[in-house]
Amino acid sequence: MKDIVRQKIGINVDIMDMLNEQISKEAHSSAAYLAMASWCDHNGLVGSADYLYKQSSEEREHMMKIFRFINDNGGTAYSPEVTNVLHDFNSLQEIFETALDQEISITKSINNIVAKCRKVQDFASEQFLLWFVNEQMEEENKFRRILEIFDIMGTDGIALKLIDERIKHGE
Repeated sequence: MKDIVRQKIGINVDIMDMLNEQISKEAHSSAAYLAMASWCDHNGLVGSADYLYKQSSEEREHMMKIFRFINDNGGTAYSPEVTNVLHDFNSLQEIFETALDQEISITKSINNIVAKCRKVQDFASEQFLLWFVNEQMEEENKFRRILEIFDIMGTDGIALKLIDERIKHGE
């Protein structure tokens, strides 16, 4: 579908398509964090719920950043449809394991787009995406640190409440 309009945009057409796919992934992440936050709220883990509500909002901001970049460069960003969001979890630890897996998947996707940018010499898109590369390193690190707390403290009784409090305070 490389019509004349798509050929006159400021970013590579293939990169634009990959960025639109990334918009969907960011929207799915936002919805997934929202579902995780709801599970935490329902189970009295309000510190973790607050943390995950913020994560959901942050993922939406990432989606919008990409959305605007595409449109600002003459492309067409597409509003994503979000489906297949997991709502049931067995534990708080499972939520954070799922979140880490999700972030690793997003990192791989961003890295694939950056690699394609280099291949097609779309330097503006590559430069734009470098912020996301750094952001993803931070995101993965946060979730790894949270999972280490589970390893240290366990998940029974008061340990779960203490973990929830640590997550709330960003420790």
